[in-house]
Amino acid sequence: MRKEIMAFSNKLVEYIFDGNFSQLAAIFQSDKLVIVTDENVFKLHSSKFEGFTTIQLPAGEEFKQQRTVDDIISKLLELEADKQTILVGVGGGVITDMTGYAASIYKRGIKLVQVPTSVLAMVDASVGGKNGVDVGPYKNMVGTVYQPDLLLFDYSFLDTLPEEEWVNGFAEIIKHACIKDADFFDFLSSKNLDDFRKDKTLLAALIEKNVAIKTTVVLKDEFETGDRKLLNFGHTIGHAIENIYQLPHGHAVSIGMLAACRISEEINNFSSIEKEKLANLLQRYHLPVEFSFDKENIWKILVMDKKRSNDSMSFILLDTIGKAVIKPIPLVQLKDLINQCL
Repeated sequence: MRKEIMAFSNKLVEYIFDGNFSQLAAIFQSDKLVIVTDENVFKLHSSKFEGFTTIQLPAGEEFKQQRTVDDIISKLLELEADKQTILVGVGGGVITDMTGYAASIYKRGIKLVQVPTSVLAMVDASVGGKNGVDVGPYKNMVGTVYQPDLLLFDYSFLDTLPEEEWVNGFAEIIKHACIKDADFFDFLSSKNLDDFRKDKTLLAALIEKNVAIKTTVVLKDEFETGDRKLLNFGHTIGHAIENIYQLPHGHAVSIGMLAACRISEEINNFSSIEKEKLANLLQRYHLPVEFSFDKENIWKILVMDKKRSNDSMSFILLDTIGKAVIKPIPLVQLKDLINQCL
């Protein structure tokens, strides 16, 4: 077990790596803890939840909507939860996003603990304080930036993670390498999914590496006025594809990263050789590199993206693998690029 304290703008956040879920009862007053999880996680790990007050939600991205957060808040009211209540999100990115959002608005903010249970949530979704819900097909359109008081990484939750969810998480891991660390990209190219699934020490180091990359970016730009936007590499087109076609998040980001590479080739002198290196790495981790989609439908979703400002979109492109840049692209030009490059 290793602990680390991170100083965000208005809160100190404790990270506990290689921790144990049962530690929560020792850290906090047990009768003040309210766990939020989904039916799948609860069923697979029911023994972990014994003795805790638990709110179970239906599983799936389709439930990441305001009405589900309203259900959490209604349940908190039934439980007579007060300002001393600690809300604990135990699950993948959908659960951590909604729990963080509910904690940030219930009684104008109560303590929050995040316990990510998937690779994707551990390396990305639970880190950085972004919380929220989708609005129809529009991803993360409503939400807050609200840091947890504690992030607890209990790797035993990964023992029951289906293979497709391991694949899903590696899209965000590869994204971090693309935007910030060429050596890390090469390291990933020397390994494969089974290496990390079989070697707990290697896996723990991988998760800590990715948490460090994301945390470093967020600490410099917590509210996404500058460099935090780099973390959106692959997500602009990826989010549009994800919700229209109901793709897993990692699959959509994989397709979105390659789409961003093609646009980078067109307007940013990005190397076609490096694009192929990325395609090969994505395939190495069983992620898709091709997908046929209706460009007009994608465009209708894309123009509502949060990164749009007036008549341009902040788009994340690559100079080289390991170095990303934020480039405002006029919407007229972006639509042409999508039609030409994709």
